[in-house]
Amino acid sequence: MRAGTYVLQPAGYRAFIPKDLPPDPPIEMDGELIRLVSQAQGSLCRLDGVASVLPNADLFVAMYVRQEAVLSSQIEGIQSSLEDVLEFEAVGGRQTPKDVEEVVNYVKAMNHGLARLAELPLSLRLLREIHALLLEGVRGNQKTPGEFRRSQNWVGPAGAGLANAAFVPPPVHEMRQALGNLERFLHDKTLPDLVNCGLSHAQFETIHPFLDGNGRIGRLLITFQLCEGNVLEKPLLYLSHYFKHHRAEYYDRLSAIRDSGDWEGWLKFFLQGVHDVSQSATSTARAVLALQEKAQEIISGRKSRSTISFRLLDYLFEHPIVTVNMVSDQLKCSYLTASNAIDEFVNVDLLREVTGQKRNRRFSFDSYLGLFT
Repeated sequence: MRAGTYVLQPAGYRAFIPKDLPPDPPIEMDGELIRLVSQAQGSLCRLDGVASVLPNADLFVAMYVRQEAVLSSQIEGIQSSLEDVLEFEAVGGRQTPKDVEEVVNYVKAMNHGLARLAELPLSLRLLREIHALLLEGVRGNQKTPGEFRRSQNWVGPAGAGLANAAFVPPPVHEMRQALGNLERFLHDKTLPDLVNCGLSHAQFETIHPFLDGNGRIGRLLITFQLCEGNVLEKPLLYLSHYFKHHRAEYYDRLSAIRDSGDWEGWLKFFLQGVHDVSQSATSTARAVLALQEKAQEIISGRKSRSTISFRLLDYLFEHPIVTVNMVSDQLKCSYLTASNAIDEFVNVDLLREVTGQKRNRRFSFDSYLGLFT
């Protein structure tokens, strides 16, 4: 088979042994695939261009990182929302919403990986570091965080075993060989960057080298590859929403690679996702820019405007759910000054109080949050 072979194991189950990348016979770059590569590249360029004109693109990136963490975790059955994560950041560990620690770990793992790319090539070592952070202190932390598996795993519905698994990745010895080839292929410049990225993601999912967290690491790998290859200047492309929305087709396309060697069908699906998500992110970036301009106009038109007001607005684009203490600490002003500034924002509908309480109040920048939810 073109992508690999199902091999009967001594214990009676069939495991898939992937062939090395790039595929052989080579990828057939037909007219549709060439068009999709060009379309996806153009969409990524427009996204980078719009992000570059934002007053502070890093704040936009930070929100996208949180959103991706939520969506990617939801695919794995972790039911936290973006608001849960932001509220956790606002109130600390006193009130921990269900599953939020796992999403917070995802944010830490992603930020660690992006920072490490400045000093360490995208490699198996980096993937292990990210995996260790992903599972630290949460469900799955007993499944050798930061280490590739040393036993057979499998994919299937809850309660399924090896005998009735939907898919069985390669045994440990073959897994190690496949990982070595994948690490080399990550830096192969023979094919277009987006094609390499799509092939690498699918191969990683087939190898399934960890006992837990493979899906999330595999989705992070996409962004890391694009950033390391300078395809994206800012880490703004996250495909979890696309994969979640087209979940059945996503798994069908991966299965078609293994069953019939249909790499091209997978790549066309993947590249369409890059285009769709890039366009959506570009629209969001433009909406953020418009919101910033509108909010600044509102503040500028108030007689009570102050330097604190503009600094608070900037802070809200980083933390759209805040408390008075957060604002006081961040802006280095008195509690009363922070409270007055927040009340002013409530009066002009830039903030909304969400607890209904007189103490320990939290305030939401709804118009900004809505762009991501």
